Amino acid sequence: MKTLKYILLLLLILIIGFSIYIAVQPNSFEVTRTRNIKAPQEVLYNKIIDFETWKDWSSWIEADPEMKLTFPEKHEGIGGSYSWEDKDGVGTMTTVAANPHNSITQEMQIAEFPKSDVSWKLEPKEDGSTDVTWSISGKNLPFGFKLVSTLMGGMEKLIGPNYERSLEKLDSITQEDMKRFEVTINGVTEYGGGYYLYKTTNANSQNISAKMGENFGTIMMFMGKNNIKQSGMPLTVYNDMSSADVIMSNGIPVKEKIALPEGSDVSINFIPNMKVLKTTLKGNYTNLSKAWEETMAYLVKNNLEQSEEKPFEIYTTDPGNYPNPADWVTEIYIPIK
Repeated sequence: MKTLKYILLLLLILIIGFSIYIAVQPNSFEVTRTRNIKAPQEVLYNKIIDFETWKDWSSWIEADPEMKLTFPEKHEGIGGSYSWEDKDGVGTMTTVAANPHNSITQEMQIAEFPKSDVSWKLEPKEDGSTDVTWSISGKNLPFGFKLVSTLMGGMEKLIGPNYERSLEKLDSITQEDMKRFEVTINGVTEYGGGYYLYKTTNANSQNISAKMGENFGTIMMFMGKNNIKQSGMPLTVYNDMSSADVIMSNGIPVKEKIALPEGSDVSINFIPNMKVLKTTLKGNYTNLSKAWEETMAYLVKNNLEQSEEKPFEIYTTDPGNYPNPADWVTEIYIPIK
């Protein structure tokens, strides 16, 4: 009997001691993880601000395929939310503030536990990548919350690895999303033609993007200085594509023929109304070679013959307005007889 009393007393002491240990644990917590992702700030912001994308990269959802997810009509932007139900109960996440495309503030509520503050910071880097910092914090924690946290190894151990895995998945799906492209052969059609200011140079696969940028920059400066308005999207006319080094004219459409000052850095030309084979590429410019291959194959297969006019591309979307390269649209035109 005495032995039993001693055991019960010892258990009581242990329970009291453990309770005191739990009670003196910090009344707040914070967990933060940062990952550098090679993607534009805007692209990452758009994936984080829309809760419906979270099912693709949340490590908690990955670990529990049976988790029930609910997305209300508003699941994007300030006031957007989503909820989940799993073996541990019900949780809700709501976006309460945002500073596009720099930061997002959210609130997370799990069961009867106190709300936690969730924050995102997106810092663009010079190399085009973005530092993504994800934090969660809580304060005035009740005894029950501290008990669960302690029994599960602490909030760092409970949340940290999940944040790391989620950021890793966000990185990978963003990279894959940015690589998406689609080539559509639109077929034979008419091109309306028009005047364009241009500058000609030769280029290869290594420097073509840089040289295009230089030429378009020169033309835009000339137009700004002379108050000339742009009447269409930038284009490239390929004067010679028979060797590794192409000769191209990068141009910007204008409404009418313009008398250029003597010694001008730019020239003016005219594309006539003509029959063309048109192809549309939706995706990064790096996929243009694939689009050209498919276009030329279509030309041969359908016994179409190129005319003496030069083939050209029109860049119908401004990358400044479409941060994800998968959304860029380029039209290819091959004049035919």
